[in-house]
Amino acid sequence: MSGNHFQNYREWTQGAIDRISSLLTIEQATNSPKLILCALIFLYASTCLLVQATKFFKKPVNTRAATPDLEKPAHKPTKVPQRKPGVWDPVEFRRPYARPAPDWNVHTTKPNPYRPFRHGPYHITMGLRNMPWDEWIELDNHYMKYHSDKAKRIAERGSKCCHTDPAAFDGAIELLEEFCSYLPERYPSLYQRTAVGMNNLLTGETFNIKERPLAEDPMQMAARMVQDDLAIMFEKEDGQYYLLAGSILLAGFWRLEDKLGMPLSEIHTSGDVPGYKEKLEKGMMNFFRRVQPNGPVQRNNYFIQVDDELPWSSSIGDEDGEPGTLGWFSAEKNKAISHHYFRSERQTLRRLPRSGGVVFTIRTYFLPITEIAEEPYVPGRLASAVRSWGEDVSKYKGKEKYEEVLLEYLDAKHKEQVEAGLDFEKEDEIGAYPF
Repeated sequence: MSGNHFQNYREWTQGAIDRISSLLTIEQATNSPKLILCALIFLYASTCLLVQATKFFKKPVNTRAATPDLEKPAHKPTKVPQRKPGVWDPVEFRRPYARPAPDWNVHTTKPNPYRPFRHGPYHITMGLRNMPWDEWIELDNHYMKYHSDKAKRIAERGSKCCHTDPAAFDGAIELLEEFCSYLPERYPSLYQRTAVGMNNLLTGETFNIKERPLAEDPMQMAARMVQDDLAIMFEKEDGQYYLLAGSILLAGFWRLEDKLGMPLSEIHTSGDVPGYKEKLEKGMMNFFRRVQPNGPVQRNNYFIQVDDELPWSSSIGDEDGEPGTLGWFSAEKNKAISHHYFRSERQTLRRLPRSGGVVFTIRTYFLPITEIAEEPYVPGRLASAVRSWGEDVSKYKGKEKYEEVLLEYLDAKHKEQVEAGLDFEKEDEIGAYPF
């Protein structure tokens, strides 16, 4: 009903009420009970209609766009094709062209300053956000260090860090094809596409992804192309997703050989991920079943590390130690703040359209705590976040081993910033999550 129609209806109803009220007054004087009763009923009904019409036609309009929450189903869920578990029919999907990264230079472009922590309280969530296709892989001026660290790890550890199950071979090749398409588009000053793959213009490497057999394991070859660690999970007949291909060279706290072949849930429960069963498992399983090739997402997390070793944190034990010998229990307590490092991961997830595998890229950012604590708002917000960790999260992140030294330092840096005139009203503008 239009605004004019509503106004006419309201005026007519109000007029009827006024006339009945007048009539009721007259009839009260002549003592006609029957007519009085009828008038009262009509008066009551008309008043109710007017009230309901006003509520219906005058509802406030919400003009603010809703923020998508990828961990909860939308009001009208996207229809997902029904299929038999473990069977994937290739999808006709082509990733959009990746625009060249603006002003990108392998020697001067700094890493993105992810600071994925909020003031407490701390909440356990998947934390998924939509990912623009252009931003799938992030490269910066740490590229050569990461490339060198990976090459050294491959030479020293080989198949312990990089492996492709025969059942995942086509998915790993598909990932190589995607890299050889995406990377020359996004970083044309570093990569050049060829008829058989691509060339690295900085290192001189030539990647031939067409020859058979490949020069090396496909996941190992993929590892040399980016700064990220990589993993691909595939669904089996039981509906579970299994880790069947990976290159995990810079993970710091976990080993590919321990997780290879495990289903998604066991990967997390074996690592004692806090709140997984209670808060994450159902949502994560639903996400894996529903994610489509055109719906890439990203998330961030963070840890504190008490040594400066990016590939493997020796503070938690020998990387070749037996199961049960690795953990925060072996770390030295209250090391000097100069040994404290901020370790943050940016993870992306996307489904490969041909093989159906779900690809994780895991890019680690690694900086001294003393460096990030110089940034406005960071020491106060990080201290608040650490203090708000629950017992299970604190144990998982090793808080007991470093909290005294870390929090004392962060509190002192926060006090310095406050005394220097820190403007708290600008915190969301300057340091909005996850930056």
